[in-house]
Amino acid sequence: MKTKIFCDIADYKTIKLFNKKKIVDGFTTNPSLMRLAGAKNYREYCLKILKICKKKPISFEVFADNQKDMLTQAYKINSWGKNIYVKIPVVNSKGKFMGSVIKELSNKGVKLNITAVYTYEQTKKIFKNLNKKTKSIISIFAGRMADSGKDPVPIFEKSILLTKKFKNIEILWASTREAYNYTQAKQLNCGIITMPPKLINQISIFGKNFHAMTIDTVKGFLKDSKKSKFRI
Repeated sequence: MKTKIFCDIADYKTIKLFNKKKIVDGFTTNPSLMRLAGAKNYREYCLKILKICKKKPISFEVFADNQKDMLTQAYKINSWGKNIYVKIPVVNSKGKFMGSVIKELSNKGVKLNITAVYTYEQTKKIFKNLNKKTKSIISIFAGRMADSGKDPVPIFEKSILLTKKFKNIEILWASTREAYNYTQAKQLNCGIITMPPKLINQISIFGKNFHAMTIDTVKGFLKDSKKSKFRI
């Protein structure tokens, strides 16, 4: 099973560049990345991106904090393109599970990316509310879990086992911290991993000879010491 690579970025120029790369199968964005990219008008910026990303799947997230407004935003976002996955947080800012939102949208055939997932219990609740005939992604935040001292692998193992018989539901390794996470995701048969551009570029050196890497590293140190004109 192939682990698809999505590029986690909202910058227009970067998406334009990485949309041409065969290694990239899709894109994920979020409101924070949108702000970082300088987006002022959410709809207009998304539509600008969609002019270059016409076929590869791309996730755009709602930013409402109540069920009614989430649904309104989700339907609008979904109408912008056939390759869109609407990102819905598993809970709102008050910790309320967005199961009714997930259920309605999934039953209406809206492709979803359920985000900010940290536990297997959340995966189970999401899974229960998804229409198994509608394409859906469950994004588990591996990197942030690891940052807090928790091993994310067991949660992925159980979540992948739960969903593996349903081809329309994919588990996504999110908040990727290092290129090796791609190897981990592949070993787990995780459907998707989303990575920032820097880490996607690092994957290109996978398999490089360690002796050659040692020499490159030493050359780098030597080059910088000369630039700084260090003396002892």
